[in-house]
Amino acid sequence: MTITYKFLAASTLKFAKVNRAKGPVMLYYAEALGKELHSMSRSITRLSLGEREIILLGTAHISKKSVQDVRDAIGSENPDRVCVEIDESRYKSLTQTDAWKNLNITQVLRQGKGFLLISNLVLASFQKRMGLDLGIKPGAEMIEAVKAAKESEIPFSLCDREIQTTLKRAWAKSGLFAKLKMLAVMLASIFSSQKLSEEEIEKLKKKNVLESALEEISEFLPSVKEVLIDERDIYLATRVYQSEGRKVLAVVGAGHVPGMLKRLHDLHEGKASEDISELDEVPKKRPIAKSLPWIVPVAILGAIVAGFIIRGSDVTLPHIYRWILINGTLSAIGALAALAHPLTIALAFVAAPFTSLVPIIGVGILAGILEGTLRKPRVRDFENLHEDIASFKGFFRNRFTHVLIVFMLSNIGSSIGTFIGGIPLFASLFG
Repeated sequence: MTITYKFLAASTLKFAKVNRAKGPVMLYYAEALGKELHSMSRSITRLSLGEREIILLGTAHISKKSVQDVRDAIGSENPDRVCVEIDESRYKSLTQTDAWKNLNITQVLRQGKGFLLISNLVLASFQKRMGLDLGIKPGAEMIEAVKAAKESEIPFSLCDREIQTTLKRAWAKSGLFAKLKMLAVMLASIFSSQKLSEEEIEKLKKKNVLESALEEISEFLPSVKEVLIDERDIYLATRVYQSEGRKVLAVVGAGHVPGMLKRLHDLHEGKASEDISELDEVPKKRPIAKSLPWIVPVAILGAIVAGFIIRGSDVTLPHIYRWILINGTLSAIGALAALAHPLTIALAFVAAPFTSLVPIIGVGILAGILEGTLRKPRVRDFENLHEDIASFKGFFRNRFTHVLIVFMLSNIGSSIGTFIGGIPLFASLFG
């Protein structure tokens, strides 16, 4: 597998509910902790904490067998409470398929949440394709857990952290190069046609495969691995530990089980705090981080002023015109590559040089809003959203996701143009 594929199959979809390794991993930790712990099957592990029993059911999120395992476990164990690894937002998105209809795409762009929404959809896209390949709806076992709990009149809890918080924390904790890596991984996943067979999914349940994948993720994107995996292990374990009932069944992706197992032990022994409020917060930007978006505009403007002073208008003006032309052209090319409306392409060309100098608003926001106005998403675009994001063509065909592509590519084009056009402008100062 390539690093991109491993990352998506073993990390982002671990968080978006695709990969989960199963039970044998837990036994290693059980021995290391010296706890009374035994496995009934490859997917169920029991942990005795005083008078309480916590049962961890590890699942593979696109495994048909996991769906049946969930129903069988709830029926046979008859727990006091069922805890499910899903948050309120994702639960609603899986059960209320018309929720997208209430989303205003232009409002999303105005609020600066375009890249966040793209990240969400790309993860969902890869997850959807994996599920289609294996004939199972992604996250089906989590929905089955809630359904079975309701049928048996057993209280249940949605224990995962909100997906928006997780994405925002991953983005905020990543440096520039890590963010570029994340974007590259997400873009590659859209174009990738690689698939996992049912046999390969089973391999992801084995300890050595899981450890290898997580090791590679940690080296490739350590900050993302920390937020998507380590933090959520702590979050899930704490929520399960705090849940009511002497016998609790937790349905989680098996890749979370090792970390949860250790945390549950630490909580019981008083070695870890039950306060997880910090994990629900998005880290505030440092003063230097807030000033970073202004560094390039200030540098460009500084080079222009210095050029007039040092080299004169005859030398500086042609370089300014060249910078404007390159910036606008590459932004327009990005919009063109996104198959934007001709007026949107023209707007990208005209607006890019100005928005590059005023980072309060990006050209992508303007281009996306105009595209969404000229080609307003239709009812069928929202109805078909879950199917369309499963293919590259669907992303372009669906007007909702098409607006996001226009937003992203016009922004990328302008960013590249700002740097390429700025090189000769700075070079002119020195000869």
